[in-house]
Amino acid sequence: MNARASTIAQAVKARRQRLGLRQEQAAALAGVSTRFVHAVEAGKESLRLDKLLDLFEALGLALVLRSGATGVSYEAPSGDST
Repeated sequence: MNARASTIAQAVKARRQRLGLRQEQAAALAGVSTRFVHAVEAGKESLRLDKLLDLFEALGLALVLRSGATGVSYEAPSGDST
């Protein structure tokens, strides 16, 4: 697993757990399969962007694009220890 996939995997898993959701519940909220949630959290490097964005939305995560930035980073919301 590369560093970018690992960062996304860790962010999704941490947020899901912080919300007290099982993978099945997060999948149902996002309209994706449990298998997809598992793949994201396992750091799969090739994923469907539309499904990933649906999962982010369901978990209250956002994809932020910055001009000139490189890599992937995760910023925990204020007051969130993840």
